[in-house]
Amino acid sequence: MDEALVIAAHGSHLNAESSTPTYDHADTIRATGAFGEVRESFWKEEPSFREALRTVDAEEVYLVPLFISEGYFTEQVIPREFRLEDWDPELWDSDGTSATNATLAAEDTGQTVHYCGPVGTHDSMSDVIVQRAESVTGDPDVGEGFGLAVVGHGTERNENSAKAIQYHADRIRERDRFDEVQSLFMDEDPEVDDVADYFESDDIVVVPLFIADGFHTQEDIPEDMGLTDDYRTGYDVPTTVEGHDIWYAGAVGTEPLMADVVLERAADAGADVRSAIEQVREETGGAKPATGD
Repeated sequence: MDEALVIAAHGSHLNAESSTPTYDHADTIRATGAFGEVRESFWKEEPSFREALRTVDAEEVYLVPLFISEGYFTEQVIPREFRLEDWDPELWDSDGTSATNATLAAEDTGQTVHYCGPVGTHDSMSDVIVQRAESVTGDPDVGEGFGLAVVGHGTERNENSAKAIQYHADRIRERDRFDEVQSLFMDEDPEVDDVADYFESDDIVVVPLFIADGFHTQEDIPEDMGLTDDYRTGYDVPTTVEGHDIWYAGAVGTEPLMADVVLERAADAGADVRSAIEQVREETGGAKPATGD
């Protein structure tokens, strides 16, 4: 099988757990046998973006960024480090949440690279957010009587950062599963600090749209929401804040169903992985994608 999957993630020099979801999802996909090779690569860890293709024997590669939004890393860093010839963001024909894929040549290895949009803006990410809500509440039917907050970083430096959060909040809202759905942010309005102010529901599930648990999801957000004064002392799930029970889910990227989104990106670029997608959804408890949204 002369096809490979390369997952490109950020990684961290400071947080050893940052790369764990990447390895977990790669293992899940590797077990399906959908690709002859599955490789992990990182910006801040080894194996690095720059060397990744040299570790791959296959002549045809599907490159999937394990990032939430379109922007600096997906449009500049990854194409540069993988040395993709003739790359231009316009090839994705995206409005900031609708990146598709582009087939390019790797300058130094000659491999054909199908460069896919980031997992965070794929439609199937909405399913992962919902499943994250199911996981934290332990209720596969969670929705009625609950509010859902989809939380992102938000930044003036990249307007697409907020677009991805709003996009999935809007898609989930259209399903009419939860009583309320709101997009909230760390660094712009509406802020997650005031989560209780934006909901009437007694129960609120908070799902951060981050790939891995780290400083923001484990320390900042719990403290900002008032779940605890000091993250090191821990907190209950749920924790009552201003009369609301807050079910804090942690980073969405740690949800096992995320492996499905990686495969969906590859499938959209032409990879024959439909049976693998079905296998992953069955193994991770993922429902079939909602229709009509």
